[in-house]
Amino acid sequence: MELLSLQKEYFQSGATLPVEFRIRQLKTLYQTILAMEEPIQEGLLADLGKSQFESYETEIGFVLAEITHAIRHLKSWARPKGRLSPLFLFPSKGRVQQVPYGSALILSPWNYPFQLAVAPLVSSIAAGNCTVIKPSELAPRTAEVLGELIDSCFEKRFCAVLQGGAETAARLTALPFDFIFFTGSSQVGKKVLAAASEHLTPVVLELGGKSPCIVDSTADIPLAARRIAWGKSLCAGQTCVAPDYLFVDRKVKGQLVEGIERELHSFFGDRPERNPQYPKLINDAHFERISALLAQGNLLWGGGVNPEERKIAPTLIDQLPEDSPLLTEEVFGPILPVVTYDDPAEILPYLQARPKPLALYLFTRDKDREREILSRAQFGGGCVNDTVLHLSSPGLPFGGVGASGMGSCHGKAGFEAFSHPKSVLHSSLRLDLPVRYPPYSDHSFSILRRFLR
Repeated sequence: MELLSLQKEYFQSGATLPVEFRIRQLKTLYQTILAMEEPIQEGLLADLGKSQFESYETEIGFVLAEITHAIRHLKSWARPKGRLSPLFLFPSKGRVQQVPYGSALILSPWNYPFQLAVAPLVSSIAAGNCTVIKPSELAPRTAEVLGELIDSCFEKRFCAVLQGGAETAARLTALPFDFIFFTGSSQVGKKVLAAASEHLTPVVLELGGKSPCIVDSTADIPLAARRIAWGKSLCAGQTCVAPDYLFVDRKVKGQLVEGIERELHSFFGDRPERNPQYPKLINDAHFERISALLAQGNLLWGGGVNPEERKIAPTLIDQLPEDSPLLTEEVFGPILPVVTYDDPAEILPYLQARPKPLALYLFTRDKDREREILSRAQFGGGCVNDTVLHLSSPGLPFGGVGASGMGSCHGKAGFEAFSHPKSVLHSSLRLDLPVRYPPYSDHSFSILRRFLR
C-alpha cells in the first residue's frame, strides 16, 4: 500500500524520533480536539445517542487527560534507563531505551469510537511511530469526524485515517505493519492475530468477556447499587468492561436488586428507553439480538424497548439456566443477569471455571476475602467497591489476559506497548580480561565457574 510505504519512508528519515517533535504533535492534537469538540459530540450523538455529558466523560475528556498525562511524562518515559551489570562483565554499563516500532496500525471499535481510536494514537505518537487508524464503519458519523480531525492535525505520512469495512481491515492486517493495536471482539481478534503472525508483527489485543460483579454480604449495598447501575448503563451496556453479570450473596440479593432498580429509576425515570440522555444500541442487528435475550429467565426490572430509537431499558434478569446465552456469552448490552451464591467459598471455583474476563468488580468490606479473590482470580483489571473507573487512571495499565486479550495500554503502559525496549551493553576500552578467550585452561575454567553460578 502506498500510504504504508510513505509512512515507513518518513519514519526511516528519523523525523519522528525527537521527543520535542512528539510533544508538538500531541499539543496539536489536544488543541484540535478542543476546537472540534462540538462535531465530535454530534457524531457520538448520531451514532450512539450519547449525551453531551457522557460523550465528554467517557470519550473527549478521557482523551484530553491521556494527552496531558503523556506530555507531562514523555521526557521521563523516553529517557534511557541504566541497568546494573553483573561482576563478570565489569566494567561495562547497560542501558535500556524505548524505541518506536515504526509503522503502527490501530483498529478501533464502534462502542467508544472516538476514545478507542485516539487514546491508542496518543500512545503511538508518544512512542514515536507513524500511524494508520481504521475506525469502525458501524459508527460512521464519528469515523467521518475522526478523519477530518486527523487530516487537519497531521500529514498523511505521519498519521492517517482509512475508512472502510471488514474488507479494508483484512487488507490492512495483511500488510507488513510493525505493530498492530486492536480493540474488539475475540472472534475478530483471532483473525487479526493470525494475520499478524504472517509478518511476526507484535500486537496488543483489547477484547472482552464476561466481567463479573461480585457483591458479598458485607458490602455497602446502597453504594454498590448506585455504582453498578452507573457502570452498566454507560453506553447502554455496550462497554467491554461493563459489569456483565452479578454474582451476589443470596442474603443481600433482594436489597441489592431493589437498590439498583431505585438508582436506575433516579437516573432515567420510569421509561429509560424514552429518556434522551440514555444511549441507544449501535444498529438494528444489535438491537434485535439484545431484544431476543429479554425472553430469557425471570424479568426483575426493565425490559422496555423503543425500536424507533433503538433503545432498550436497563434490565435485570434472574433464574437463568446455566446454558443461557446471558451466562455463556458476553452480553454487550443493557441486560444484567443476576446469579446468587450461598457460601463465599463458591466464589473462586465459579470464577476459575470460566474464561478469564477483562474486568472484575468486587464489593466487600472483608479484607481477607478481598485479598483472596484479587490474588487468586485471573482477570485483566478491575475495581474494589466500584465499577469501570480503573480504565480512567493513566497510571494503571489496562489490558486483558487469556481470552480477554494480551498487552496493555494507557499512560506509560501504552507508551511501552507501542515501543521496543532496546538493550545495549557498553563495554570498556580500557580493560579486556583475557580469561574469556581461547586457548582455555583449567585456571580459566575455575575462574568461569566462580563467576557464573
